Amino acid sequence: MKNVDDRPVIVTFGDSLTAGVAGKSYPDDLQDLLDQSGLRYRVDNQGVSGDTSTDGLARIDNVMADHPSLVLLEFGGNDGLRGVPVSATEKNLDVMIHRLKEESIPTVLLGITLPPNYGPDYVKPFTEMFPRLARENQLKLMPFLLMHVYKNSALMQPDGIHPNGEGNKVVARDVFALIQPTLGREPRK
Repeated sequence: MKNVDDRPVIVTFGDSLTAGVAGKSYPDDLQDLLDQSGLRYRVDNQGVSGDTSTDGLARIDNVMADHPSLVLLEFGGNDGLRGVPVSATEKNLDVMIHRLKEESIPTVLLGITLPPNYGPDYVKPFTEMFPRLARENQLKLMPFLLMHVYKNSALMQPDGIHPNGEGNKVVARDVFALIQPTLGREPRK
């Protein structure tokens, strides 16, 4: 007989910052932290490298099909690197948030920022988009997912954009600290 994993699901939904490298992503490390803390959840990593917020919007039904107890939403980096208008990225994120809200799925928004060479006229509104979306939708927010790793080359891959395995452990601890107060030992099923 096959064992069925009936733990409630936390979906990590985003791009390469979420997808990571198998076994060394922040969702893998988040699962370890949940297990060590006795919190009975299963992390489902639905990060896809290269995805934009448009791709995320196209995949939102896959997330909702899992009936997750929590979604950790992280998109925008690839939009920003491609120069997608901030208004388009914000609209896509807002639609995803509203779709999740319609299904009563708690959501945490994980923000990011862009390198300063993209210019203040683009970076400032891009960075401000995340707190605004969180405020308007009453979501928990991490304003910058890589806040404790991006300035430390020992925690980043050579590209300077993605955390390495050790960096993802730091990211997972930051995310865990944000969501842990909302997770009970006996979560809803």
